[in-house]
Amino acid sequence: MFAPSPETTTPTEAPVTRPGVDDLDLALDTFLAQRTRLFRIAYQIVGDVSAAEDVVQEVWLRWQLTHRVEINNPAAFLTTATTRLAINVVQSARHRHETPAEPQLADLGDRAAQDPMVCAERTVAVEAALALLMARLTPDRLAAYVLRKGFDYAYADLAGLLRISVQNARVVVHRAQARLECDRERPVPAESHRRLVSAFRTAASTGDLEDLIRLLIPGGRVHRLLSPA
Repeated sequence: MFAPSPETTTPTEAPVTRPGVDDLDLALDTFLAQRTRLFRIAYQIVGDVSAAEDVVQEVWLRWQLTHRVEINNPAAFLTTATTRLAINVVQSARHRHETPAEPQLADLGDRAAQDPMVCAERTVAVEAALALLMARLTPDRLAAYVLRKGFDYAYADLAGLLRISVQNARVVVHRAQARLECDRERPVPAESHRRLVSAFRTAASTGDLEDLIRLLIPGGRVHRLLSPA
């Protein structure tokens, strides 16, 4: 059963309910109340309208099959399911060398949004994107990738910061992009992830990248920049 569009208020056919399980009409109402928000979360992660719609449809299917009477916070459950499925889509697409090719860091760094709900959604997307980058990139490539893709650092400025040539700065970013297409991952320490998310959000909201750069490049120097892929 596919998730109805926001304009649809009831399913085409009357759902078959089971004794002891909450009615699908209520499940539908709950889902529709969250659907637009779930789509925005999915889109911010996958960066593609069609893929985001597919994620939302899959969340709807899973919501129908979930034992909903045991869910205390449906909104949180749906948000978590959407985030995880969207990350899976990104990882799977990279594995098959299809689009979307990389996390949409530039969009997530947009400082114009004032809506608290939109800000909360972007926080979820930032956390997911940075966790993926940390799991797949070495510290040198992580630094180069986040600064270039998230904040449009010029290669000349990136080279000066990393104390390498402009050409080598391009190589580092290119290798980071290539590494994201591989599904090999390392564990991400929760505290390190929390600090990076906080520094990224601060840089995006204030334009001051000092703390982010200090976190990405301890001591002002990234080592092993051109280590073999």
